[in-house]
Amino acid sequence: MNNSERERHDIIMLRILDEISRESLITQRTLSSRLNIALGLVNSYIKRLAKKGYVKITKGPMNRVKYALTPKGFTHRVGLTYNYMQSSISFFKDARGRIDEIYRKMRVAGVKNILIWGDGEVAELCYISLRGLPLNLVGIIDSQSEGKDFFGYRIYTYEDAPGLDYDAILIASFSDNNLERIKSLGIDEKKIYSL
Repeated sequence: MNNSERERHDIIMLRILDEISRESLITQRTLSSRLNIALGLVNSYIKRLAKKGYVKITKGPMNRVKYALTPKGFTHRVGLTYNYMQSSISFFKDARGRIDEIYRKMRVAGVKNILIWGDGEVAELCYISLRGLPLNLVGIIDSQSEGKDFFGYRIYTYEDAPGLDYDAILIASFSDNNLERIKSLGIDEKKIYSL
């Protein structure tokens, strides 16, 4: 199992343990819906958690299944939470360093006006990192939120991008799909900066 698979596995286990600690009579179908994973996968995780002694399974009222975190399960949940927090902090430190480096390159290139492509958590981090720098945020580009605002800035659609006045676009994502979308709009590649 590689690191990303291990992290995904640990996050699912943590989320299941969290849900069970909140609601002992929770159904596997409800867990499946809340975690947005297949019902069979939930069943597999519950069995694994019970086999390892992290969860105790008993009959509840009206023959419903009742789950309880064991002391060993509580300790495991704390460890998973700690690892998740460490991983998140490391991710944000890395992302912040990459963003700061991109902004440095933009300033060296004489960029003044920028667009941020995307409106998720990475875009929020880009916005926060932008504050206090001699760069002007023109707006945000995202297909999902047209007309809404992002920290007081307008969110434009992809099709609006070619008509806006900017020196650079910062792709606020670690995915490569956005680059192809931007190129398809005929935007000069020299204006594109990606993390």
